[in-house]
Amino acid sequence: MNKVLVLHGPNLNLLGTRQPEVYGHQTLEDINNDLYQAAAVGGWEISCRQSNHEGELIDLIQAARLDGTAAIIINPAAYTHTSVAILDALNAFDGKVIEVHLSNVHQRESFRHHSYVSLRADGVIAGLGSQGYRAALKAVMAE
Repeated sequence: MNKVLVLHGPNLNLLGTRQPEVYGHQTLEDINNDLYQAAAVGGWEISCRQSNHEGELIDLIQAARLDGTAAIIINPAAYTHTSVAILDALNAFDGKVIEVHLSNVHQRESFRHHSYVSLRADGVIAGLGSQGYRAALKAVMAE
């Protein structure tokens, strides 16, 4: 069975209550449940993980190199703009990488316009809200 890992970065555990005008009203659990259902219909195994800790995200990426994971969908959140370490971990992963952002980062503060993760990502989806995750999963499953 094909495997996909969905990684949610810092503060995404607060979805639904943190700045809903920017990030929407769906909770992280809502988003994950939608992804679990869509993956099951497509015959894919999916694991969704969230961490506020950079090192834990890196450990999960490194583990994906060895466990048969075909793709990583990642919303690195604030680490998008700061983490060379996450970029390095993703560079060591041979599968597909899709970067997702709930908001359109290019309409926001200028520091959000740069993404280290984009240097490795095979695709970037921004500004579609929670539907960006579904679009990323659809793209991964179409391969």
